[in-house]
Amino acid sequence: MTDLTPAGRGRTKLAARCRAATEAPAFGMVVFCVILLNAGLMGAETYSGLAEEYRQFLRAAEDGCLALFTLEMLLRLGAHADRPKAFFRDPWNLFDLAIVASAFVPLVRENTTVLRLLRLARVLRTARFLPHLRILLVAVGRSLPGTASFLFVGALVLYVYAMVGWVCFADSDPQHFGSVGRAGLTLFLLTTLDGLTDAVRAGLEISRLSILYYASYALLASFVLVNVLIGVVLNSLDEAREMEAEASRDAKAGSPGAAGPDVRERIATARRALDEIEAGLAAPGGHPAARRLEPSHTGG
Repeated sequence: MTDLTPAGRGRTKLAARCRAATEAPAFGMVVFCVILLNAGLMGAETYSGLAEEYRQFLRAAEDGCLALFTLEMLLRLGAHADRPKAFFRDPWNLFDLAIVASAFVPLVRENTTVLRLLRLARVLRTARFLPHLRILLVAVGRSLPGTASFLFVGALVLYVYAMVGWVCFADSDPQHFGSVGRAGLTLFLLTTLDGLTDAVRAGLEISRLSILYYASYALLASFVLVNVLIGVVLNSLDEAREMEAEASRDAKAGSPGAAGPDVRERIATARRALDEIEAGLAAPGGHPAARRLEPSHTGG
């Protein structure tokens, strides 16, 4: 009797081996160190004398880093050999694959500026190995819609105050309020409260009512709007933490060893039943149940 091997068994074994390698703590630490080494090499290339003297060494080190990154991506792809779609559903996998694969595109390799920018983008891959940094990046991404609304409101407030400042101070202080553009730039710099004391002092020389102008702008732009932005970011940070926790729970639930005790017990029971049936079929008397159905003969 021929033993038929399932077609996907080879991919399952490959995925299991690659998954064991990629999930090992040493694997993540090695990749993390290679990313930092790549960043250090980029910094060393900014020194012209050092880059000229050790050009061959820096080039070889960069090629070594690229080879390790390529090996990492091959292992990650192999870890999803039994479920390829799951690899492409992870945004971090797509980001890593795009960064590594772009180094092999001919037009990109020939463009030094683009290649350096892509090498610099590899530093962001450290977020995969730093959960807190990953949460912060996700929070920043989720806060972009709220930040856009904040920027619109902030630009509206800045424009209104710039027009008021131009009307009130254009003749007395043309250097700072001679046009709506200059007034907007002056107020934008005052948003950080840097130079506010000098601006208030100069305004008091023009009119004592200028204190109301600067005080209301400082309260509205530097306190109210900034606190609103902080609230948007904190809300996005909480959402990012929840997403990370949910993704962690899903990963644990989907891992091979995450099956509950009831499921494992049922699988073990089914295996024992199959073993008993196979042993009964292999016995000379046939199936045990068939032997129980045969009539018993007694002497008489």
